[in-house]
Amino acid sequence: MSGPALPKHQLFESPNTRSIEIFEWFITASTNSISNAPECDALQATLGIPLPEMTFGNNYLTLEHRPSGIKYSFTTPEALKGVKGGELGEGDGGVKVGYSEKTDPSSSLPMPKTVATKPYDWTYTTTYIGHQETASGYSTPAASSQISWRPADPEEPSNAIPMAELSRPDPILFYAEIPLFEDELHDNGSSSLLVRIRVMPTCFFILSRFTLRVDHVLFRTHDTRIYHSFASAPPLLVREVAGWEAPYERVQKYLPKRDDMTPLTDPTFIAKILTELPKHASQKEGAKTSWRGMGSRTEVVTLS
Repeated sequence: MSGPALPKHQLFESPNTRSIEIFEWFITASTNSISNAPECDALQATLGIPLPEMTFGNNYLTLEHRPSGIKYSFTTPEALKGVKGGELGEGDGGVKVGYSEKTDPSSSLPMPKTVATKPYDWTYTTTYIGHQETASGYSTPAASSQISWRPADPEEPSNAIPMAELSRPDPILFYAEIPLFEDELHDNGSSSLLVRIRVMPTCFFILSRFTLRVDHVLFRTHDTRIYHSFASAPPLLVREVAGWEAPYERVQKYLPKRDDMTPLTDPTFIAKILTELPKHASQKEGAKTSWRGMGSRTEVVTLS
């Protein structure tokens, strides 16, 4: 059985940037090395919080719909704007674990001396879902942008992401992995944000995934999925946004081998376990942090 016919498309490549022009879309992914010191200093001054250890400030994914002039992007500076600066309040999902609480009293190693900084969310938790850029380059939050996202109709098949279609072995015309940031949380775990895109003959699909592991405390995942069928008329984008959280020990119980902790460093394994837990456990109770990012919603937007 033959697959879908390959549509007319054009690929463009430079050392750090790749693009595809297909139907009414121009999609660009840029993957660069970690930001240098001057770039980090400038970004840190703008954000007002210390940056993650690995900040890919020049990485981005941009979707441009030519007929409407709409640009939708994922960038590191915008993602880090979603990290809470200042004292954490209700709903921010603060993880109340400090160096003093985690220090082993029997350890002879002194804790490192640190320079006092303004309070901020040291886990770098962000519920960033991408953002819209107008033709002038002005950035607006995607949730309240000029393109009006509306709740998906659960009775309308076109308002859902067709996982069966995405599971087919269709040719991949364009693929990119774009890391935005990563941090080892002072050896207390890991925090990362990675964006993936694949373009097939019939559609494109994006997964932006934030993953947090705080050792012996909790796991947290926040996903943004965006799907577009090239056959939709008028053009329709479907966006699923979902967040999960669970105590560390609860996820640890699902290790394939009790003594092999390696899967606990794999965002795919973490997400699989969190999404398979009962929703009341992973999207309401969580790890009892009251994080507002838990839960899920599906929304759509029609492009003119």
